[in-house]
Amino acid sequence: MHGRRPTLTSRHGMVAAAHPLAAQAGARLLAQGGNAFDAAAATAAALNVVEPFMSGLAGMGFATMWVGAESRVRVLDFVPPIPASFPAGRFSRRSDLERGPLAVASPGNLAGWCELVKSYGRKSLAEVLAPAIALARDGFALAEFGAAEFEENDPLLKKYPALYPAWSQNYQPGGKAMHLGSLLVQSDLAQTLGEIAAKGPDHFYRGALGEKVVAHLQALGGSMTMADLDAVKTVWREPLSVSYRGLDVHVPPPHCEGFQFLLTLRLLDGLDLSSLQKDGPEHLDLVYRAIRLAAGERIAHNNPSPETLAGILSDASVERLRRRLTDGEPVTGPTEQWTPQDKEDPAHTTSLSVADSDGNLICITQSLGSPFGSGVVVPGTGLCLNNFLYWADVQTGSPNRARPGDALAMCMSPSISTRDGKPVLALGTPGSYGIMQTQAQAMVQYCDFGLPLQEAIEAPRARLWDGRLVEIENRIAPETIAALVRRGHEARAFDVGWTMRCGGMQAVAVDPATGIFTGAADPRRDGYVATP
Repeated sequence: MHGRRPTLTSRHGMVAAAHPLAAQAGARLLAQGGNAFDAAAATAAALNVVEPFMSGLAGMGFATMWVGAESRVRVLDFVPPIPASFPAGRFSRRSDLERGPLAVASPGNLAGWCELVKSYGRKSLAEVLAPAIALARDGFALAEFGAAEFEENDPLLKKYPALYPAWSQNYQPGGKAMHLGSLLVQSDLAQTLGEIAAKGPDHFYRGALGEKVVAHLQALGGSMTMADLDAVKTVWREPLSVSYRGLDVHVPPPHCEGFQFLLTLRLLDGLDLSSLQKDGPEHLDLVYRAIRLAAGERIAHNNPSPETLAGILSDASVERLRRRLTDGEPVTGPTEQWTPQDKEDPAHTTSLSVADSDGNLICITQSLGSPFGSGVVVPGTGLCLNNFLYWADVQTGSPNRARPGDALAMCMSPSISTRDGKPVLALGTPGSYGIMQTQAQAMVQYCDFGLPLQEAIEAPRARLWDGRLVEIENRIAPETIAALVRRGHEARAFDVGWTMRCGGMQAVAVDPATGIFTGAADPRRDGYVATP
């Protein structure tokens, strides 16, 4: 045996998600006659239960999809603007918003799930939420990744005495710590999801549930109002796309920051990477340099206008950056925000990909922000709230300084790739500002070196940080890392061969000739592929 995951295929639908039970929830909807949009919403809701540290209905995200009946790619944006009530002027450091009630941005995920089901689904909201409700009511045993998340974050959240009791009561009743195999029952969340299934999203955005959330936040010193929740709207957008190795790669447009991913691909598209040694110093040097150059453009032109964006992705801009890419001089620059960061980004996100036999294909990336978001759990609801205002740039002197009502620039990049006008790949990953880095690395493995999808996701990856720092999974040879240092990278190996710092990618490929779906799930998480 080769010790790798097998290639999983189907002709009747496919779900790739970061947890087996969530993938199975989506596959169940497909088996019950639902389509990819029903299954994606069901998977996303189930992830709220089985990955409560990663995402939930009180988070936000984007979906990129191929709508078979319309033969086109569409984007659903459920990242609301910065709340009108946000007191941005009170903050000058990003760290001020890492936890607590003032870090909570208007939640968009529930609105996004409901809009998918309403616009394109076949099933009722109650049917879509049923698997998540059952998982929350009956409980499930923690797998390895989930257990590690609880063990890591319990002591971190204990540092917040105003937040920890409600968090612990929700996830660790009686103060009993969670470990591998521990049963996690979320009765309050099951009740909340059941109420939403019966009453619809207005129960949250304009009703009693929202009032309970706002009252708790304000009691903790937060500023969110019912007007902020009422203002939440999903927006259908046209995708942004570039060509790469015969594929047209589509992602959400700004305020999504996925254009960094596309710019990286454009820079690399002019180079013959396939002639280089895979995972050798020349291959990795060029990819890392392209990523850093593209990140610099994203930060310098954050949330660009359509005109500015066209300039960034223009042939003239790409040629200028490609000359810098290949000049051999070290590239130094930021990868996160305008102001250099003083510590590692604590981002936690999830991504899922779904295909069905009706020709639909969708990729969703959604998040709470940090692990367990703001750390705020609303008693009696089972809801853990996001901390996405931590991603609003409040740092003094930044040209991207956030203001109430502004679009919130968001580092996600759920992608759909087409070839000759037909959908062939849904691919997305978590990882905060690393999302746009690791998706580019996987695309090179898949498109340039021809690796099967699962192997392309499993291939060693790196996370670039501000300056010249590159941390690389230690499956890359030490001599290759030494060669990268000689080329000007501050390259060093992680102490492990697989790390979530390099993402947790989930993907589905489609063969238009045969109709066969191939799923791939990232072993850096509890990723899993399920079929109806």
